[in-house]
Amino acid sequence: MSSEGRLFVVAAPSGAGKTSLVNALVANDPRLVISVSYTTRAPRPGETDGVHYHFVTPATFEHRCEAGEFLEHAEVFGHRYGTHGDTTGDILATGQDVILEIDWQGARQVKTSFPDCRSIFILPPSVEALRTRLGARAQDSESVIQRRMAEAKAELSHCDEFDYVVVNDDFDTALGDLQAVIAHCRGEGPWTQDNHDELLAELLENG
Repeated sequence: MSSEGRLFVVAAPSGAGKTSLVNALVANDPRLVISVSYTTRAPRPGETDGVHYHFVTPATFEHRCEAGEFLEHAEVFGHRYGTHGDTTGDILATGQDVILEIDWQGARQVKTSFPDCRSIFILPPSVEALRTRLGARAQDSESVIQRRMAEAKAELSHCDEFDYVVVNDDFDTALGDLQAVIAHCRGEGPWTQDNHDELLAELLENG
Protein backbone atom coordinates (compact mmCIF):
# COMPACT_ATOMS: atom_id res chain seq x y z
CA MET A 1 0.00 0.00 0.00
CA SER A 2 1.35 3.40 -0.96
CA SER A 3 0.39 6.49 0.96
CA GLU A 4 0.90 10.20 1.33
CA GLY A 5 0.52 10.29 5.11
CA ARG A 6 3.08 8.94 7.54
CA LEU A 7 2.53 5.85 9.65
CA PHE A 8 3.66 5.77 13.28
CA VAL A 9 3.69 2.79 15.63
CA VAL A 10 3.72 3.22 19.41
CA ALA A 11 4.30 0.28 21.74
CA ALA A 12 5.01 -0.17 25.44
CA PRO A 13 4.59 -2.65 28.27
CA SER A 14 1.29 -2.40 30.12
CA GLY A 15 1.48 0.32 32.74
CA ALA A 16 3.90 2.57 30.85
CA GLY A 17 1.13 5.06 30.08
CA LYS A 18 0.99 4.49 26.33
CA THR A 19 -2.74 5.04 25.84
CA SER A 20 -2.90 8.29 27.82
CA LEU A 21 0.10 9.68 25.96
CA VAL A 22 -1.22 8.70 22.53
CA ASN A 23 -4.64 10.18 23.27
CA ALA A 24 -3.07 13.47 24.40
CA LEU A 25 -0.75 13.48 21.38
CA VAL A 26 -3.63 13.08 18.92
CA ALA A 27 -5.83 15.61 20.74
CA ASN A 28 -3.16 18.25 20.16
CA ASP A 29 -2.30 17.33 16.56
CA PRO A 30 -5.03 17.64 13.90
CA ARG A 31 -2.80 15.95 11.32
CA LEU A 32 -2.61 12.76 13.38
CA VAL A 33 -5.36 10.17 13.83
CA ILE A 34 -5.54 6.87 15.72
CA SER A 35 -6.40 3.73 13.83
CA VAL A 36 -9.12 1.97 15.85
CA SER A 37 -8.14 -1.67 16.34
CA TYR A 38 -10.35 -4.75 16.41
CA THR A 39 -10.34 -6.92 19.52
CA THR A 40 -12.00 -10.02 20.90
CA ARG A 41 -11.91 -8.83 24.51
CA ALA A 42 -14.94 -7.36 26.23
CA PRO A 43 -15.24 -3.57 26.61
CA ARG A 44 -13.92 -2.11 29.86
CA PRO A 45 -16.00 0.43 31.79
CA GLY A 46 -16.18 3.66 29.80
CA GLU A 47 -15.10 2.14 26.49
CA THR A 48 -17.27 2.61 23.39
CA ASP A 49 -17.43 0.31 20.39
CA GLY A 50 -15.98 1.99 17.32
CA VAL A 51 -14.23 4.65 19.39
CA HIS A 52 -11.79 2.81 21.62
CA TYR A 53 -11.92 -0.51 19.75
CA HIS A 54 -14.11 -2.45 17.37
CA PHE A 55 -15.30 -5.18 19.74
CA VAL A 56 -15.99 -8.42 17.84
CA THR A 57 -16.48 -12.11 18.58
CA PRO A 58 -13.59 -14.53 18.18
CA ALA A 59 -15.39 -16.04 15.17
CA THR A 60 -15.73 -12.66 13.46
CA PHE A 61 -12.11 -11.82 14.17
CA GLU A 62 -10.95 -15.14 12.72
CA HIS A 63 -13.08 -14.60 9.61
CA ARG A 64 -11.49 -11.18 9.02
CA CYS A 65 -8.07 -12.64 9.68
CA GLU A 66 -8.55 -15.46 7.16
CA ALA A 67 -9.82 -12.91 4.62
CA GLY A 68 -6.52 -11.06 4.93
CA GLU A 69 -8.13 -7.87 6.22
CA PHE A 70 -5.61 -7.16 8.96
CA LEU A 71 -2.41 -5.22 8.46
CA GLU A 72 -1.23 -6.80 11.68
CA HIS A 73 -2.75 -8.98 14.38
CA ALA A 74 -1.58 -10.54 17.60
CA GLU A 75 -2.78 -12.32 20.72
CA VAL A 76 -2.15 -10.45 23.97
CA PHE A 77 -3.24 -11.75 27.39
CA GLY A 78 -5.53 -14.30 25.79
CA HIS A 79 -7.32 -11.79 23.54
CA ARG A 80 -6.76 -11.04 19.87
CA TYR A 81 -6.11 -7.59 18.44
CA GLY A 82 -5.81 -6.45 14.84
CA THR A 83 -5.41 -3.35 12.66
CA HIS A 84 -7.58 -3.17 9.55
CA GLY A 85 -5.33 -2.73 6.52
CA ASP A 86 -7.75 -1.03 4.10
CA THR A 87 -8.99 1.43 6.72
CA THR A 88 -5.43 2.43 7.60
CA GLY A 89 -4.47 2.77 3.94
CA ASP A 90 -7.54 4.89 3.18
CA ILE A 91 -6.67 7.35 5.95
CA LEU A 92 -3.05 7.60 4.84
CA ALA A 93 -4.16 8.23 1.26
CA THR A 94 -5.91 11.42 2.42
CA GLY A 95 -2.56 12.80 3.56
CA GLN A 96 -3.23 12.39 7.27
CA ASP A 97 -0.69 10.70 9.50
CA VAL A 98 -1.85 7.58 11.33
CA ILE A 99 -0.68 6.25 14.67
CA LEU A 100 -1.06 2.61 15.66
CA GLU A 101 -1.09 1.75 19.35
CA ILE A 102 0.02 -1.88 19.22
CA ASP A 103 2.57 -4.28 20.69
CA TRP A 104 5.98 -5.39 19.39
CA GLN A 105 4.47 -8.30 17.47
CA GLY A 106 2.22 -5.97 15.51
CA ALA A 107 5.02 -3.45 15.00
CA ARG A 108 7.17 -6.13 13.41
CA GLN A 109 4.35 -7.08 11.02
CA VAL A 110 3.63 -3.46 10.08
CA LYS A 111 7.28 -2.91 9.18
CA THR A 112 6.92 -5.62 6.55
CA SER A 113 4.10 -3.77 4.74
CA PHE A 114 5.26 -0.24 5.60
CA PRO A 115 9.08 -0.28 5.86
CA ASP A 116 9.09 3.53 6.07
CA CYS A 117 6.86 3.64 9.17
CA ARG A 118 8.44 5.04 12.31
CA SER A 119 8.21 3.13 15.58
CA ILE A 120 8.32 4.54 19.10
CA PHE A 121 8.73 2.55 22.33
CA ILE A 122 7.63 4.03 25.66
CA LEU A 123 9.52 2.98 28.78
CA PRO A 124 8.41 3.34 32.40
CA PRO A 125 10.96 5.20 34.55
CA SER A 126 11.48 2.25 36.92
CA VAL A 127 10.20 -1.19 37.89
CA GLU A 128 8.57 0.36 40.96
CA ALA A 129 6.66 2.87 38.85
CA LEU A 130 5.49 0.09 36.54
CA ARG A 131 4.16 -1.97 39.45
CA THR A 132 2.44 1.08 40.95
CA ARG A 133 0.74 2.00 37.69
CA LEU A 134 -0.49 -1.53 37.08
CA GLY A 135 -1.83 -1.72 40.61
CA ALA A 136 -3.76 1.53 40.11
CA ARG A 137 -5.99 -0.01 37.43
CA ALA A 138 -9.11 -0.70 39.44
CA GLN A 139 -10.77 -2.64 36.61
CA ASP A 140 -8.02 -5.28 36.58
CA SER A 141 -7.86 -8.16 39.06
CA GLU A 142 -4.73 -9.02 41.01
CA SER A 143 -4.12 -12.08 38.82
CA VAL A 144 -4.28 -9.87 35.71
CA ILE A 145 -1.83 -7.41 37.26
CA GLN A 146 0.63 -10.20 38.07
CA ARG A 147 0.34 -11.57 34.56
CA ARG A 148 0.89 -8.12 33.08
CA MET A 149 4.05 -7.70 35.16
CA ALA A 150 5.31 -11.06 33.93
CA GLU A 151 4.59 -10.15 30.31
CA ALA A 152 6.11 -6.67 30.61
CA LYS A 153 9.61 -8.11 30.71
CA ALA A 154 9.04 -9.94 27.42
CA GLU A 155 7.70 -6.75 25.85
CA LEU A 156 10.68 -4.73 27.11
CA SER A 157 13.12 -7.17 25.52
CA HIS A 158 12.02 -5.92 22.09
CA CYS A 159 12.71 -2.25 22.80
CA ASP A 160 15.80 -2.24 20.59
CA GLU A 161 13.66 -3.03 17.53
CA PHE A 162 12.13 0.46 17.65
CA ASP A 163 13.38 3.66 16.05
CA TYR A 164 12.78 5.96 19.03
CA VAL A 165 12.52 5.54 22.80
CA VAL A 166 10.64 7.85 25.15
CA VAL A 167 10.61 7.51 28.95
CA ASN A 168 7.31 8.33 30.65
CA ASP A 169 8.48 9.65 34.01
CA ASP A 170 6.75 13.04 33.95
CA PHE A 171 3.65 12.96 31.70
CA ASP A 172 4.06 16.45 30.21
CA THR A 173 7.75 15.86 29.50
CA ALA A 174 7.02 12.52 27.84
CA LEU A 175 4.26 14.09 25.76
CA GLY A 176 6.65 16.82 24.67
CA ASP A 177 9.19 14.18 23.69
CA LEU A 178 6.58 12.33 21.64
CA GLN A 179 5.61 15.54 19.89
CA ALA A 180 9.28 16.22 19.16
CA VAL A 181 9.69 12.75 17.63
CA ILE A 182 6.67 13.27 15.37
CA ALA A 183 7.94 16.70 14.33
CA HIS A 184 11.38 15.24 13.58
CA CYS A 185 9.88 12.49 11.39
CA ARG A 186 7.98 15.18 9.49
CA GLY A 187 11.21 17.09 8.93
CA GLU A 188 10.06 19.90 11.21
CA GLY A 189 12.52 19.74 14.08
CA PRO A 190 15.59 18.11 15.62
CA TRP A 191 15.69 15.03 17.83
CA THR A 192 18.53 13.71 19.94
CA GLN A 193 17.96 10.20 21.27
CA ASP A 194 19.06 9.78 24.87
CA ASN A 195 20.78 6.57 25.91
CA HIS A 196 18.44 4.44 28.00
CA ASP A 197 20.57 1.29 28.13
CA GLU A 198 21.00 1.38 31.93
CA LEU A 199 17.27 1.86 32.54
CA LEU A 200 16.37 -0.90 30.11
CA ALA A 201 18.88 -3.27 31.71
CA GLU A 202 17.39 -2.55 35.15
CA LEU A 203 13.86 -3.13 33.88
CA LEU A 204 14.80 -6.40 32.20
CA GLU A 205 16.71 -7.65 35.23
CA ASN A 206 14.09 -6.77 37.84
CA GLY A 207 10.85 -6.69 35.88
